[in-house]
Parts: sequence; structure tokens; C-alpha cells
Amino acid sequence: MVVPGRDRLVGIIEVDETYVGGEKRGKRGRGATGKALVVISVEVNDDRIGRIRLRRVADASAPSLERAVQEAANPGAVIRTDGWVGYSQLERLGYTHELVRKGSDVGDSLLPSCHRVASLLKRWLLGTHQGAVGHEHLDYYLDEFTFRFNRRTAKHRGMLLHRLLQSAVQQQPIPYRQLVKKARTGHQIIQHVAPT
Repeated sequence: MVVPGRDRLVGIIEVDETYVGGEKRGKRGRGATGKALVVISVEVNDDRIGRIRLRRVADASAPSLERAVQEAANPGAVIRTDGWVGYSQLERLGYTHELVRKGSDVGDSLLPSCHRVASLLKRWLLGTHQGAVGHEHLDYYLDEFTFRFNRRTAKHRGMLLHRLLQSAVQQQPIPYRQLVKKARTGHQIIQHVAPT
């Protein structure tokens, strides 16, 4: 569902991270185990949410976060973040960096567009997929959510299928064995088909 060479976000962009995954005991927030870290980038147009980009990253280090911002946003864009050290060098990459809070502690919603998208993403995963999204397929689900979200206000609903088919023919085919995860339970082999 991702068009190769798609346009990057422009203007004012909120960037924050969220963890996706089931409830686990232990540490919460940055450093939580067993969860996937997703960077959320949101265009803000007159206090309205524009297009979004979602990208899973390995960790909240500066190289991971900077790469995610570079893939999502055009140089020259205004990037709004919290005070997490991983975002501290965005200006040397050609962005205007605005801190909405000096610290990175959880508190008031100072990046409301990112938090709204994170909430909608988690509700969609829980409601549509009952929260049963494995890490190996999470990127596909993030792409689907982004595709649907960015076309939520489309006037011509028939164009959604057209854009999806257009994107499908531009992509390399994915072998069946990459789409299927095999799990052995007892004497049965259960196949879980990834979303398309």
C-alpha cells in the first residue's frame, strides 16, 4: 500500500513515538520489552491533521529517529518534538526544530495530533485485529493504516481501489512463504496469512 517514491510531508510536522504491543509486566514507556516502537509523523494544517507517516524503528536512539524523520519529512520542514535527546540534532539535517517541552516525560498532550493518531492506530489494531498483530507483520499493518488514514476524506471512494491497484502493479511480487507464518500446535500446522 506504499507507493514507491511517495511525497514526503511538508510544512509543520509533529513527531513522536508510541509503543505497540500487548500488556506486559515490567517497565513502561521507552525501554519496555516485548513491544514495537513506532515513530509517528503528522502534518499539521491549521490545527487539523493532514497526512501521516508511520515507521517502526529498532530503538529511540538518535540515528533511528533521525532516519525516520528524514524518510517522512522534506528538508526545510518545521519538526515539533518533545525534548528527547534523539531529536536534538535535527537542525543539522536541514530541519527547523521546535521543542514543545524541554523534557521527555509523559504528561500534558503537547503533541496532540501525534497522540490522536497513536490512539486511533491502537484502537484500529485492537478493534479490527483484536490486538493479534505479530511483530513480523506490523509494518504491513502500519502501511495499511497509513493508506486508509491519508485517504479518509477522499471524495471519490472508487479512486481508493484504483490507487491500491496502481500501487500493487508498481511493487515487486511477494512470495507466498513471506506472507505466511507457520506455527505448529500439536499435530496441526496452522497458517496465519499476513494482510495484503
